[in-house]
Amino acid sequence: MRFCKFLFVGCLSLVSLISHAETVKGLYQVREPVSGQSPQERDQATQRALDTLVLRLTGDPKAAQNPGLAAIRKDPQQIISQYGFDSGPPEVLKVDFDPGTTEQALRRAGLAVWGANRPSILGWWLNDNTEGSSLVGDGQASAVPLKRAAQHRGLPLRLPLADLNEQIVATAPNLEGADPAPLRNASERYNADALLAVHAHEEGGQWQAKWRLWLGDQKEAGTATGADQAALADAVMLAVNERLAPRFVAKPGASTQQLLEVQGMNLERYATLGRLLEPFNGRPQSVDGDRIVYRVNGSTDQLRAQLSLAKLQEVAAPAPVAPAADGSAPAPAPAPAATPQLHFRW
Repeated sequence: MRFCKFLFVGCLSLVSLISHAETVKGLYQVREPVSGQSPQERDQATQRALDTLVLRLTGDPKAAQNPGLAAIRKDPQQIISQYGFDSGPPEVLKVDFDPGTTEQALRRAGLAVWGANRPSILGWWLNDNTEGSSLVGDGQASAVPLKRAAQHRGLPLRLPLADLNEQIVATAPNLEGADPAPLRNASERYNADALLAVHAHEEGGQWQAKWRLWLGDQKEAGTATGADQAALADAVMLAVNERLAPRFVAKPGASTQQLLEVQGMNLERYATLGRLLEPFNGRPQSVDGDRIVYRVNGSTDQLRAQLSLAKLQEVAAPAPVAPAADGSAPAPAPAPAATPQLHFRW
């Protein structure tokens, strides 16, 4: 009864995520530019939208060509709930894919799927051109292509205010440097999971950029090019998606069923944990005080990466205790062979 009551109240409570991770809005809606509204243009844009969605959900550039998706590619309407044209500029075809049938199709094809709960990214983006250097701040016109690109690639991007203090910190050496300390200090006010540093410049009519990404103790780096700032932004966000996705996707058939115990639970944390474990088909098994046990499907590394978004800490499993035969103090008994179990606490 206690367990049922806990779940019932938890499901009814409308709370915000305690973790910095964000649920990406419009993850299954794709907007593709078009040059007209002819049936041929619509069909071609629909195919591009499907490719964009598959890449957004898997992070795998080869996933769209998976043989298991052949039927869907032949008839994308199977997983589309609605579509329509939006006048521009630019004019776009807006395609809404059905989340349930889309995910089923991907999993039947054996593809890894990245859920909507993703690490929030704070983007420090410095543009260099003939007029000088400028830090892109939230609310500026230069922020529009960055936000569109992040949405296109399924990333929850935040931008700094770009006030005077931040402009002093966001210099080219700090953005290109291997030490994220200066940016991390300036980023504390934004409570993001990851830092993205981009130094972009225009050369010979083309935009180029060096980028670095930090998520916890892990870091990534790369370069990107684009014909204009919008194309460059999309190239950077695509690269970030492809680097992050493998840490969080849950691939059918390659996952391990495990029991996950989390200590320090309350109703708000129950709602947060439920969202985090959605990609791993998390199912509550038992509750004892402030401890809850979930049955999940996923690799240990993927689960650790996902739980780190809520700042959970892994703890050692408690050793089972067996009474001594001679009446002396009990000694730890060997753990029986069972489903692997992870232990975390808030």
